[in-house]
Amino acid sequence: MTKIARMIACLLCLSLMFPLIALAAKKKVVKQPAFTEHTSASTRPAALLSEMKHWSNPDYTRISLDLDQDVTWESHELGKGDGGRIYIDINRARLGKGVKDITIGDGLLKGARVGQYKPDVVRVVLDTVNIKDYKIFPLSNPARLVIDVRGERPTEISNLEPSISAALPISAAETKRNEAAMAEKKSQPAKRPVISKIRRVVVDPGHGGHDPGAVGFTGLQEKDVVLSIGLKLRDLLKEELGLDVVMTRSTDVFIPLEERTAIANKVNADLFISVHANAAPNRSASGIETYYLNLAKTEKAAQLAAKENGTSLEKVSVLQAILFDLMANYKLNDSAHLADEVQKALYKKVRGQHADARNLGVKQGPFYVLVGATMPSILVEAAFLSNVQEEERLQTVAYQELCAEGILDGVRTYIMSLK
Repeated sequence: MTKIARMIACLLCLSLMFPLIALAAKKKVVKQPAFTEHTSASTRPAALLSEMKHWSNPDYTRISLDLDQDVTWESHELGKGDGGRIYIDINRARLGKGVKDITIGDGLLKGARVGQYKPDVVRVVLDTVNIKDYKIFPLSNPARLVIDVRGERPTEISNLEPSISAALPISAAETKRNEAAMAEKKSQPAKRPVISKIRRVVVDPGHGGHDPGAVGFTGLQEKDVVLSIGLKLRDLLKEELGLDVVMTRSTDVFIPLEERTAIANKVNADLFISVHANAAPNRSASGIETYYLNLAKTEKAAQLAAKENGTSLEKVSVLQAILFDLMANYKLNDSAHLADEVQKALYKKVRGQHADARNLGVKQGPFYVLVGATMPSILVEAAFLSNVQEEERLQTVAYQELCAEGILDGVRTYIMSLK
């Protein structure tokens, strides 16, 4: 083939390919929303509903449905008074053999029933007594649906709150350890008198069990670091302030996010403090920051919420509107105040030993672990595991003690300000 012939052939090929290239460039890829009622899911197997649990709290009842994958659903309400019903149809789902109806009888709900409504639809029915509204929000890793039913329980039922039979969502062994710790506390009087209105604090070490949280370069896991900080904080709050402290976990066990605030509400806690270690794609990111529940103001806050929630950034974005309604009764001002005092004290304590420590300030974010708490609640990020230098600090007992002491100082200042 001559040089001219080869050139003509090349030009002909390009002329044939150009329309295809142009068509591909014009084609728009549209992402399906994370949670939509119209998702086509004919190719995936039906989700398995394996367990239904509940917790009764002062002004709401929480139902949690454990699943093996994310689902879509439809919900309907028939009346709000005695004899009313809420029913939730879970699409492309099947009912596990061990799932049974539960009796609640807490003044808001009579009980919850579940059944295979259609071959590919599981229906959950909540029999209501006296409710104002309800919200449903999904969680991932593991997948579940959480239903919060709100209202006012009759006074005579509210007075019986300690006897309501919704057990704390922890193992029998964990319960015995907590009881032993409580007995030990009673036998050893506090070194300081209880101050002001704050008498009981729930300390929540993040992650645990099969959920390691963030992992550093050397393999240091967030769940281990924050458990150590949390246990040290527990001891300081008892010894220095004479407070009653309840741990959501005191060993390496997994506690789902929705159960952590349920524990705090169940024990009528006055403060809820969730302890975490940060991580970021930017390995040079470092510093200390403290969050309280609100809509994310920045993309970084949303990304952190996605990490701590065990879900995707897309799902956090979709759920912001749901969380806005869930926060209607949340103590935003008190939580912001507590976050501010803890952040200032923690930064001051750490900077006293590490001059390069950065104060990232108080921020807001849609953290599921704080949803539903009826007391001032915060989430503390002690340092970045994704930063080599801060990972080295986090794995030392000295730094863990600094963190516990800093949080203690912040709680002390907050309590004193309430006088």
